[in-house]
Amino acid sequence: QVQLVESGGGLVQAGGSLRLSCAASGRTLRLYDMGWFRQAPGKARQFVASITWSGGSTSYVDSVKGRFTISRDNAKNTMYLQMNSLNPEDTAVYYCAAAGRGRGRYDYWGQGTQVTVSS
Repeated sequence: QVQLVESGGGLVQAGGSLRLSCAASGRTLRLYDMGWFRQAPGKARQFVASITWSGGSTSYVDSVKGRFTISRDNAKNTMYLQMNSLNPEDTAVYYCAAAGRGRGRYDYWGQGTQVTVSS
């Protein structure tokens, strides 16, 4: 079983940048496709981005395309989300999640990290 811990959240002004990290332990990250999700107050959890186990394929929700970049370093057992041109609508708790290769179901979740973008 893999354990996930997010870090890198914080308060940033609109137009600013943050880089989130998701550190895995317990099992090698190579076994998993990975994703980032977010949940704003009063809203459902939303898919943000995903990356296959090798890093060869990525996917993004339309609202972050061109601004966010998902990446991973399997040697460091860590995944990242580089967020640029942030706006207040990006304010949310961001979660990383792991899915067994090709399974398409995220079975493992981190505890989340808060991102707040001020206008």
